[in-house]
Amino acid sequence: MCRVNSFRMDAMSTERLILRDWKRSDRKPFARINADPRVMEFFPQTLSREESDVVVDRIEEHFRRHGFGLYAAELKDEGRFIGFTGIAIPRFEARFTPCVEIGWRLAAEYWGKGLATEAARAVLEHGFESLAFDKVVSFTVPANTRSLRVMEKLGMTRGTADDFDHPNLPKGHPLRRHVLYRIDKGRFYSLASLVNTSSARPASSDLTTSRIPSDIKSDGR
Repeated sequence: MCRVNSFRMDAMSTERLILRDWKRSDRKPFARINADPRVMEFFPQTLSREESDVVVDRIEEHFRRHGFGLYAAELKDEGRFIGFTGIAIPRFEARFTPCVEIGWRLAAEYWGKGLATEAARAVLEHGFESLAFDKVVSFTVPANTRSLRVMEKLGMTRGTADDFDHPNLPKGHPLRRHVLYRIDKGRFYSLASLVNTSSARPASSDLTTSRIPSDIKSDGR
């Protein structure tokens, strides 16, 4: 079982990204991301603007309840919102829940640049160091090779016995079968000691701190 504590969090800065709380202006570009069939290939469907806004509402509610969640990802050089990366508590029950899940969703034009991995490493470090998580999971469908590569770059590992049918999808649905990856605190820091993989630092080191109130949060998938 994952241990979950609630903390307030400053925005995080990596080499190329700022991970921060959500702005009202993020909703329109996020809706474009959720309407893109490439981004939503391994989800049941693309989302309308209204459906996309509901996702943001849930993300903000998760922050309010838990003090952490899925952070808006902004390119430093351009000041542009490009999606999210963060940690959330899955809203369904499975043999590995309760737990915390790391996830990401970036606009397709920013794929293949290592941005998801860069952001996820910063989020993992924050989760283990500041939020005191024991372990973090991630899951997707077996065909989602892009996300699987990110999980593996993070040092996450899969046990085939952990594969599961997503309970929110009906039997026979082509996306129902999922694979589960895990990483614990010890493995994360063991890998970090071999290679300087962590690029997270407080955003206040090079920009005005944007503090996320302790009374705001989100869901994962």
